[in-house]
Amino acid sequence: MKEEKRFREMIKKMKAYRYALSLIGWDSNTEAPRNAFKRRSTMTAYLSKELFLMQTAKDYQEVVNILYEKYEDLDDLLQREIKKAKRDLDKVINIPENEYVEYTKLINDTQIVWEDAKANNDFASFKENLEKIVEYNKKFALYYDKLANPYDTLLEDYEEGMATKEYDFFFDSLKKELVPFVKEILKKTNDKYEELNKTSFPKRGQKEFSEYLLEVFSFNKKSGLIKESVHPFTWNTSPEDVRFTTKYMENYIFSSIYSTIHELGHATYEQQISTSYDDTLLNGGTSMGIHESQSRFYENNIGRSLAFWETHFDKFKEIFPEQVKGYNPIDMYKACNRVQTSLIRIEADELTYSMHIMIRYDIERMLFSNEIEVKDLPKVWNDKMEEYLGVRPTNDTEGVLQDVHWSVGMFGYFPTYALGSAYSAQIYYAMKKELNIDNLIRENKIKVINEWLKDKLHKYGSSKTPKELMEMITKEKFNPKYYIKYLKEKYSNIYN
Repeated sequence: MKEEKRFREMIKKMKAYRYALSLIGWDSNTEAPRNAFKRRSTMTAYLSKELFLMQTAKDYQEVVNILYEKYEDLDDLLQREIKKAKRDLDKVINIPENEYVEYTKLINDTQIVWEDAKANNDFASFKENLEKIVEYNKKFALYYDKLANPYDTLLEDYEEGMATKEYDFFFDSLKKELVPFVKEILKKTNDKYEELNKTSFPKRGQKEFSEYLLEVFSFNKKSGLIKESVHPFTWNTSPEDVRFTTKYMENYIFSSIYSTIHELGHATYEQQISTSYDDTLLNGGTSMGIHESQSRFYENNIGRSLAFWETHFDKFKEIFPEQVKGYNPIDMYKACNRVQTSLIRIEADELTYSMHIMIRYDIERMLFSNEIEVKDLPKVWNDKMEEYLGVRPTNDTEGVLQDVHWSVGMFGYFPTYALGSAYSAQIYYAMKKELNIDNLIRENKIKVINEWLKDKLHKYGSSKTPKELMEMITKEKFNPKYYIKYLKEKYSNIYN
């Protein structure tokens, strides 16, 4: 079909531009010198403009619309691809070119503004940029669908088939079942392992243990690498080039361990996607919720298990003999699963983690329904922290400025973190029917778990929807009861 051939050629050219922009983004977040950002912003604005022109060109619109009209005659994979292309086209076609370019430049400029604001506890210096980013997102959402709730449009960008209706049901279930349970557990928590958070673990040793974890989780270093950044993230352009970062805090050892394992989950997913999708729109993970299910599964179901510490404590002790003198695997298991109210999301324990996401979900909903303005965010954030977790930030660095997401326009992303945790629990129970997960971890055979996930989930890339994948893997629709069950079972056992 000549239209399909034209479509392929156009997609390949767009992917080349996205590849260049993506590489610039990786460099910006890892090792670019500060003085490079001004010139970089100008160049990325130019490339973004060219990409925008390709995405909105009449030839491209014509070929996508022709294929969409022939939808029933296409094979399953091309149907999925054209459906995605049509939605993306409809989203971008009504955005004025100058606004798209201005927004891209704003996002690039705001990265460094946010980093400085966070470092200097200076929300005021970030506020103006954030106000512009919010307004652009509201406008862009309404360009796509004037009648829809703008926040629903943004939510759909990150998790196909999920809107406020579905998320409200999900979060209401967690509030009803988990909030009382969390409060009970917090009454039982003690400071026995608090000293680990005050002990200094040299950065060099943390890096050594992170490199060791790459081997444990069978990360393919010929197709990827690890670096350091302010906020840990995973980056990829194909299964043969998957990179991620971690963060080292000398007085909080679990930050680097679980940042590394978390990002290894994302990276493993990307490395195990079929390369046959590389030149299509079906490469990469299918959604942020499914992606987060993999990072949370590796981080929590594997990395925070007793079996993990029974297997890897000796290596950890070899690197840090003085710091863990008198500790054993059970101590490390209980220490890494210690429940406490935390101000920082990425350092929150597994049980209270979703409370942090509820806060952000509530705030984003209010922001996009015009109930609050950007200037209100610090106070609203602090009030919500007090309401859900019983703690109040003393400054904006540990409050509203702690996450990178809003600085790059990622509104609607946060709910997928909690959703991904819930997906991971349902997948975990499905996996347990076929694999003895704890034995595989104890025998240092995580590769077998990788292979199971590749066969059931990873290899499909974006060729399946999140709902299709969940039903394929678990034989039922998504149900938050598994997440609630998992957390109650695990923490009831830890806290007797």
